[in-house]
Amino acid sequence: MGSALRLACALLAAGCLGLAAAQDKINVEDLKVRAEAGEKTATRQLAEAYYLGKGGVGQNFSEAARWYLKLAQQGDARAQTSIGLMYARGDGVEKNFETARKWWSFAAAQNDPGAQYNLGLIYSRGEGVAQDYAQAVQWYTKAAQRGHVQAQHNLGMLYHEGKGLERDPVRAYFWIKVAALLGDDLAQESLKKVSSGMSSAQIAEAEAQANDWMKKAKKSFK
Repeated sequence: MGSALRLACALLAAGCLGLAAAQDKINVEDLKVRAEAGEKTATRQLAEAYYLGKGGVGQNFSEAARWYLKLAQQGDARAQTSIGLMYARGDGVEKNFETARKWWSFAAAQNDPGAQYNLGLIYSRGEGVAQDYAQAVQWYTKAAQRGHVQAQHNLGMLYHEGKGLERDPVRAYFWIKVAALLGDDLAQESLKKVSSGMSSAQIAEAEAQANDWMKKAKKSFK
């Protein structure tokens, strides 16, 4: 699917590390009984354990997809994003971008930034959908505003290239700077590219906007 989407998948795995650290072995049969009864916590534990191959169970993408799908059908946004990723990659299910897009659309409607980012990614690349930079901007913006660093970086690059919107070097620098401040290594390199040709006043303006965004974000993310 490409490096950017693999990063999104890594976020899924990273979110599961607490499960692996908290317990060495899970009671699979007990979790299955509870999951079949509709208990969301048990369903998530099963899905994550099978996805990672942790908790004393072997990695099994088909089983992971089964339980993520059950949770997604219950309206869980995180699970909808996860099953979408599995369909996009063909992990445990037949690869299908249309199905992936459907699940991401459901999660994105619930303001899940990972789903919003992935929608932006496929529209910008034209993977499974007609390439549409305006749609990519829309979804990247939603995810960026919620603190998704890859979305912030990619949105900044669209501003830099003038794809899907009017070219705006200050706005480009602003979003990429925010991503850099949040620890994105790629953004650090991209700042050198987007700053080329900008005046010192433009850079200072973008820097000030980025610092202001960070101050507000720290308060809202607490």
